[in-house]
Amino acid sequence: MTTSDASSGRASWLKLILLLPYIGLLWVPFYNGREPDFLGFPFFYWYQFLWVPLTSLLIYIVYRVAR
Repeated sequence: MTTSDASSGRASWLKLILLLPYIGLLWVPFYNGREPDFLGFPFFYWYQFLWVPLTSLLIYIVYRVAR
């Protein structure tokens, strides 16, 4: 097994990390509520907004490793 084979195998497993935003956002009963609020925003909104930079960070990590 060459180093490129090992890195492509690692990258394919790492791509599973990209499922985290889908799982975290598709399970609506988990975050369907008002409490706790943050800076006046109900939990329902700031939880979704939190996933925007987290998803960008996850995509960047997978990109750097797969590259």
